[in-house]
Amino acid sequence: MTPVEIKKGIYWVGAIDWNMRSFHGHTFATKRGTTYNAYLIVDEKITLVDTVYGPFAGELIEKIRAIVPLEKIDYVVSNHVETDHSGAMPEIMKLCPKAKVYGTRKCKEGLYKNYYGNWDFQEVKTGDTLKLGKRTLTFIEAPMIHWPDSMFTYCREEELLMPNDAFGQHLATNARFDDEVDQCALMEEAAKYYANILIPLGDIILRKLDEVLKMKVPISMIAPSHGIIWRKDPERIIKSYVSWANNETKKKAVIVYETMWKSTEKMARRIAEALTDSGVEVKLFDIAESDRTEVIKEMLDARGYLIGSSTHDNDMLPSIAALMSVLKGLKPKKRVASAFGSYGWGAGATASIEKELKGAGIEVVQEPISVKYVPDKSEEKKCYEFGVEFAKKCI
Repeated sequence: MTPVEIKKGIYWVGAIDWNMRSFHGHTFATKRGTTYNAYLIVDEKITLVDTVYGPFAGELIEKIRAIVPLEKIDYVVSNHVETDHSGAMPEIMKLCPKAKVYGTRKCKEGLYKNYYGNWDFQEVKTGDTLKLGKRTLTFIEAPMIHWPDSMFTYCREEELLMPNDAFGQHLATNARFDDEVDQCALMEEAAKYYANILIPLGDIILRKLDEVLKMKVPISMIAPSHGIIWRKDPERIIKSYVSWANNETKKKAVIVYETMWKSTEKMARRIAEALTDSGVEVKLFDIAESDRTEVIKEMLDARGYLIGSSTHDNDMLPSIAALMSVLKGLKPKKRVASAFGSYGWGAGATASIEKELKGAGIEVVQEPISVKYVPDKSEEKKCYEFGVEFAKKCI
């Protein structure tokens, strides 16, 4: 794919990873692939903002060469040290011998510990500027959105914000802009990205957005480092981030379970029926058969979580245990939850789930319900009543 001019004299020179199916190790399923976005600014001083994942360095270099010789690059801005955005740095720096690297102090440390290159590096902090000619870049530190080294780069003359991972999505497409892609898929992937990576950082995100607004910087385009560029309606994704960071939820419950011989599944279905009859939107997942990344995305706007498991070795089953481990890291706020499950001779699963929910900072608002072996009609009725009661907590 050739470079794409996103503003006069500013080019997307990134790479599309059509085949990426898991990210951050195997913590994030990327069924739609992803992109690694880098931007070349052609001015009196030629500047490259971010690079790409190492295996795609050749594509980045080819795109840049279609615009300018690499040795003419004056500056390389590194918004984030993570290797999906900095992996091509060693190759780029070999080909750009006069280039100076700009980034935060933490970025300098991280780049050295990843690549051990003695590059000419200029540390920057919020408010520092870099004059390119007719354009000026302003740097905005954004620690823990989502690494300590992270920063945003802003070009006032173009009203262009390049925030690296913030506002991104894992979406491989040859379209480059928000108005060129399916809107449902776009917002689904944006929500999935936020839910699986950024949800524990909501307070930090709100403070940073407030800081940017107080800087009175007009934004007509947001060019993140994954997925599409927001040019038609950048305000849409900003408003979504504000909503998500404020933990705004709706009358919705996500039921996630793991079952051994279908008894816990029977309980889940009766509970789901009760919630539905009570006017609560329900999403029901057998975690062993589901994409955990998708499950967590559905949890983003849900008020209530119901987690179920059969008991095995006096504990929950392994796929549910893995989900609980992830939730403990994500720590979603302003949610309510409870547990359910079946057992044979020792009902340990629900107690373990309840403990993990509390450890994740999620309010347990209802005593768990457990059933020995297979639920009979009276126990199915109790499951239904359990669901009716939980529905009242999902308002």
